[in-house]
Amino acid sequence: MPGGAFADDVTPQKEATGSKDDKTTVLDPISVSGDWLGSGLQNSVKTFAGARDIVDRKEIEQSGATSIGDVMRRIPGVQATNNSGTAGSSISLSIGVRGLTGRYTPRSTVLLDGIPLAFAPYGQPQLSFAPVSLGNIESIDVVRSGGSVRYGPQNVGGVINFETRSIPNKAGLTADASVRENIYTEGGGANTQYNTFLGTQLDNGLGVALLYSGQQGRDWREGSRDWYNDLQLKYRYELTPTSEIYGKFSYYDVKSRTPGGLTVAQFNQDPFQNTRPTDFWQGDRKAFDIGYLNTISSTQEFEIRTFYNESYRNSVLINSTATQLQHQPRNYSVFGIEPRFTQRLRVGPTTNDVTVGYRYVRERGDDASFNQSIATGLNGPSAKFDNSTDASAVYIDDRIAYERWRITPGIRFEHIESSRIEDATNRSFDNNNNRGLPAISVAYLLTPALTLFTDYDTSFGPVQNLQLNSLSATNPLQPEVAKTYEVGARWSSRNLHAEVTAFNLHFDNQIEQIAGTQPPLFQNVGETRHQGVETAIDYQFSEDSVLRGFDAYANFTYTKAIQLQGINAGKDVPFYSRITDTMGLRYTLNAWTFNVSTTHQSSQYSDAANTVAETPDARVGRVPGFRVWDLQADWKIPNWKGSDLAVGINNVADKRYYTRNVDGNAGRMVGAPRMVYVQAHLVY
Repeated sequence: MPGGAFADDVTPQKEATGSKDDKTTVLDPISVSGDWLGSGLQNSVKTFAGARDIVDRKEIEQSGATSIGDVMRRIPGVQATNNSGTAGSSISLSIGVRGLTGRYTPRSTVLLDGIPLAFAPYGQPQLSFAPVSLGNIESIDVVRSGGSVRYGPQNVGGVINFETRSIPNKAGLTADASVRENIYTEGGGANTQYNTFLGTQLDNGLGVALLYSGQQGRDWREGSRDWYNDLQLKYRYELTPTSEIYGKFSYYDVKSRTPGGLTVAQFNQDPFQNTRPTDFWQGDRKAFDIGYLNTISSTQEFEIRTFYNESYRNSVLINSTATQLQHQPRNYSVFGIEPRFTQRLRVGPTTNDVTVGYRYVRERGDDASFNQSIATGLNGPSAKFDNSTDASAVYIDDRIAYERWRITPGIRFEHIESSRIEDATNRSFDNNNNRGLPAISVAYLLTPALTLFTDYDTSFGPVQNLQLNSLSATNPLQPEVAKTYEVGARWSSRNLHAEVTAFNLHFDNQIEQIAGTQPPLFQNVGETRHQGVETAIDYQFSEDSVLRGFDAYANFTYTKAIQLQGINAGKDVPFYSRITDTMGLRYTLNAWTFNVSTTHQSSQYSDAANTVAETPDARVGRVPGFRVWDLQADWKIPNWKGSDLAVGINNVADKRYYTRNVDGNAGRMVGAPRMVYVQAHLVY
């Protein structure tokens, strides 16, 4: 990614490495304030011992992205998919990392300001309902490996943190607003996105910020209306010069009509048509979190965070014979608390930052399903389940600094108790898990610009709520365990930022949904192996160069994800592309900035058998690869602080591509056609 993807200024912490002959390590005081990864020694992207990319707000705006998925496609090793019942809507988030399944992002730990985003982080981590909007995000931090000790349980696909816009650190009102109109040149769709930010820092130590982001309108499919509201109130209060409390209150609601998949004949007739006008998803979430941070001294720090949220979501999908609507309402409540303490110790020639933490998460919820007759409007019998999970995690890690070396061994122990009770029969499905998860990462600061790194991580995924129903004597589901190895190098200097990482991921007893089963049936598909290489480069030409003002960037990822057991051994894991890449060029001249960029993904299979020929109903078959190009021009309004106007075109060539939905509303799902947008951003 250009600019911020490799920036080492994402934190005020700096490390003085000195010369080769230095026998001591000079390190700044510990500070975790505002940083979700922990102690200041782990903040710097430049020296982080693992594959990690940060996309900041400026990059997001310059990308022309309309959704989080659009941004994530530009990050090495990450693929955004649309093979679910909410495909193309605003309600879900489907991200796959390194060939792992992307349907609702079940294999990555996804956080919002360091707080779990999923409505049941242990029992149902899928983001079929993702209460987050692009307009309120200040940065997206993707740690593909190297962060497993502190965050889990399921982090084989890394840790993704969405950081909301920060509270100002200066007096007076900081305010801005933006509005963007998106117009699709095919399909007849158009929608409006708007964002507002108000914040201030008062003299009494209180800082507050109000964030709002919303959308009204429809996408490129007929009857695909989406609307959402994302409201957040953030606060921070300085108790003493070394301590503060902080947190936020938030509310999110969304409703999205989902046109569903098309057969081959329907797609060829009109890929933008809607054969399922009755289908929709909706949901809301109310949440708050509060934290206390005390930087006791330059060698000690204590932090405790607690959070609570209530979520509701419901899907309404028509059956294959168009006689019934299936309703699936679900309710969740989650409470969590996490204290941790960091102590810096000098042991001989080494400096050690030892962090000990504990996390408790309590999940309660229910999910139901009933059918409504279209002819009579009457509801049939309801099947309902009550779910509960109590999970405790204890972790410890030690970041050891010795001359140019940064070595971090650690371990997390998970204890999870889960229960699922069927209301009608009082039948109970119970599952308890205990697991120790060791990890180690090593970084060597070869030069001030070049960091070499390697790491080993383990990840553990318990059997989830909906999967418990599939337990039987012939299908004894086992928890998922994965091991990841990485080796890489990162260069970061004034003009050049580059990174290369090779990875090897081995998945034991991976749990997958059997395609086309309703209700869903899950099974262990056995071992899978994911190997590949991720590369990225960003070069900004010097001011004294004839090409001054130009910034060129590119990334390329090759992934080979293979099933190792069963009748499909040796075949690709479904729904991932072996090759993805992004290229772009940015040019700045006075108040103008021009961007041209392209993203590409190769073809992929939609089933474990790697079926090439497409069936007439489009449920199975190879999905062709595609490349799209985007253009943008941005003009900074003179004497209006950071205000600007932007125009752009996404998918300039109007490339027609599609993915495939394998849910109950299976079929081809056409990708976004050419879109023209205009955006105004005004700063007070």
